Amino acid sequence: MHMRISPCEGIDAEMTVPGDKSISHRALMIGAIANGKTQIRNFLDSDDTSATMEILRAMGIEIERKENEVIVEGKGLYGLSEPEGVLDARNSGTTMRLLLGLLAAQSFYAVITGDESLRKRPMKRVIEPLSKMGSQFFGRQGGSLAPITVIGNQNLRPVTYRTPVASAQVKSAILLAGLYADGDTTVIEPTKSRDHTERMLRCFGTEVYEEGTSVTIHGIANKLEAKEIFVPGDISSAAFFIVAGLITKGSKLVIKDVGLNPTRTGILTALREMGGDISVVNERIINYEPVGDLIVRSSELKGIEIKSDTIPLLIDEIPILAIAASQASGKTSIRDAQELRYKETDRIRAIATELRRLGVEIEERQDGFDVVGRQEIKGNCTCESYKDHRIAMSLAIAGLIAQEPIEINDFECVNISFPNFAAILNSFYG
Repeated sequence: MHMRISPCEGIDAEMTVPGDKSISHRALMIGAIANGKTQIRNFLDSDDTSATMEILRAMGIEIERKENEVIVEGKGLYGLSEPEGVLDARNSGTTMRLLLGLLAAQSFYAVITGDESLRKRPMKRVIEPLSKMGSQFFGRQGGSLAPITVIGNQNLRPVTYRTPVASAQVKSAILLAGLYADGDTTVIEPTKSRDHTERMLRCFGTEVYEEGTSVTIHGIANKLEAKEIFVPGDISSAAFFIVAGLITKGSKLVIKDVGLNPTRTGILTALREMGGDISVVNERIINYEPVGDLIVRSSELKGIEIKSDTIPLLIDEIPILAIAASQASGKTSIRDAQELRYKETDRIRAIATELRRLGVEIEERQDGFDVVGRQEIKGNCTCESYKDHRIAMSLAIAGLIAQEPIEINDFECVNISFPNFAAILNSFYG
């Protein structure tokens, strides 16, 4: 599917964004191993979360869909059953990595795979600590690539594991496996990654201990009890429209019910540092997660440097930050973001290639890029999405301020995280 984006005169809108993808995944998985019926409201209906849902169903979990509400019939820690076929995580790295943690702790055999893109993404960083806990994994290239065979072990050993990089997916996989280990399982990260798993485990009744960048869970003694979960709006999805509001002249945008988890709000910090007029109202806590409404007004942005400890707090938002950087005065530098080269596509290469296609000068670095603004986005061209939802949506926002329309190939990839993105975008043209 091609998407054609025309320049927009200004945005005056109130909107919501889809439920948080990370929280939707975790609500399904933890709900499946909790005792009783978990009701999930504002669930993200997307390709990625559907992959998680279908895998859990394949392991005997009943899940009912009602519009944007999902009901999970949890069977407790030991209620999953051996799947008859290969489990398919499709394009979802979160699904595969977190489920490897759950599969590691089962008494059965399972094989998990994904699409062509996911089969190229490294799994060794998850498999290594889970193997130390007593599970067995067999995969391509020495066990690092899917398809991956898991021979689980319900008598896992607790571990204390230092992760080489801050990764919420690695940490979460270890913590989920740690629920089944007899003793304390601890994950120590170089910097703190997003903590949705820790918050949701607490919500379901599990004690989680945190000290600095260390997280500890005590296994076996924990019982997970079903809960009613509200999934806040995904700030990674909101980021596209936050930037749209900042860079499109004469705009005011209200985005309601957005998740404001402090491990995810690096994008707000960075955009405010750039001079972005973003305010938060109606702040509250729901299911241990902070939530609020964002008010965004068009702003004169300036370049900044983003690096080191800040990167894990906004790693998914760097493609859209590149669009903001093109409209900021002065130089914006992204460093220490080499992790982006191992996402759905090489996002550093993709964003540099496509911004150049749009007439923007950008210098690609091994671990990031430099953009000197303010630059005109020329348009009148066809861009590639690389079948990567965040690249596709970032390019669409660039199209709002391009001098001429642009087309984006394979735009249907946005369904991975934001199925109604195009509908919201089209509403701006009133």
